[in-house]
Amino acid sequence: MGAPAALPLSMNPRSLLNLLIRNSAFRRRGPETGPVTLHRKRIFIVPTRHGLLFGLVLLLMLASSINYGLSLGFAMTFLLTGLGLVSILHTHRNLSGLTVRPGRTDPVFAGQRARFSVHLENRGRLDRLAIGLARADGEEAFCDVPAGCGAGLAVGVPAGRRGLLKAGRFSLFTRFPLGLFRAWSNLELDMSCLVYPRPEAGRVALPGLRAGQGQGAEHGAGSEDFSALRPYRHGDSPRHIAWKALAREHGVLTKQFSGAARGELWLDWDSLAGMETERRLSRLCRWVLEAHAAGASFGLRLPGRVVPPGHGEVQRRRCLEALALYGIGK
Repeated sequence: MGAPAALPLSMNPRSLLNLLIRNSAFRRRGPETGPVTLHRKRIFIVPTRHGLLFGLVLLLMLASSINYGLSLGFAMTFLLTGLGLVSILHTHRNLSGLTVRPGRTDPVFAGQRARFSVHLENRGRLDRLAIGLARADGEEAFCDVPAGCGAGLAVGVPAGRRGLLKAGRFSLFTRFPLGLFRAWSNLELDMSCLVYPRPEAGRVALPGLRAGQGQGAEHGAGSEDFSALRPYRHGDSPRHIAWKALAREHGVLTKQFSGAARGELWLDWDSLAGMETERRLSRLCRWVLEAHAAGASFGLRLPGRVVPPGHGEVQRRRCLEALALYGIGK
């Protein structure tokens, strides 16, 4: 085994204690694919700050009762001590037996926050109240899980760059019922989020329409196939306005059409020679969004992969996925 990593001396005592506990007692199991049921060996419990203060007050009450011989003080001290001990059992039971399943995660663009969700199932006869899901960065979400039912929780993870973003480690926790103790279980579910490239800012003109394979005629100004978008001019037909682009606050644009019956709009990697890789992907991402907003039929050419022409939401997802995974794993 390798030497343990050095601990940062600048951390506050509470964070340092949490780090020591995680590194010593709770070893990583690695990503878990199936549903996870929380049993007693996976649940840990420690006093909260309020719980430590509660214990200190009890010690002071006990010392005062012994010093002054207060019978009522002894009764109150033992009553509150019993209340605290019983709360340990209720806090632990609030998590015990819950089943956790990975939820759905929708793709996002780089720079946004990926929302990882989990589904909780309570097969017991008692309601589970104030169940929380937390990440190391401090974001938390809470829900109640009624008896015999399920509930969902989701937390956000910053998506800094394109590719596949792993969910990482979460904590499912509770401080119910009195907030004196915190019970938790660490989870590392096999979940990932597809992160698309960040689209280039602003409105970028689409490349010109190209003839289909075997088509050698020049393009005329017809009204059969979509060619590109241009700014609106006074007198343009309302039928040619890109209403989807307008709804997405891209401004008033007019669709241009080609007279070639088999024209195809290709978004080609090679047409952006001289640009850096991530800038090319950002430009292509913007083109995909613009073409989809205009309702065009388009294809995508990348080194080693070609997405045939198509249109609609399915084509948009195919192209964005190809851009997100370009060069990943090579």
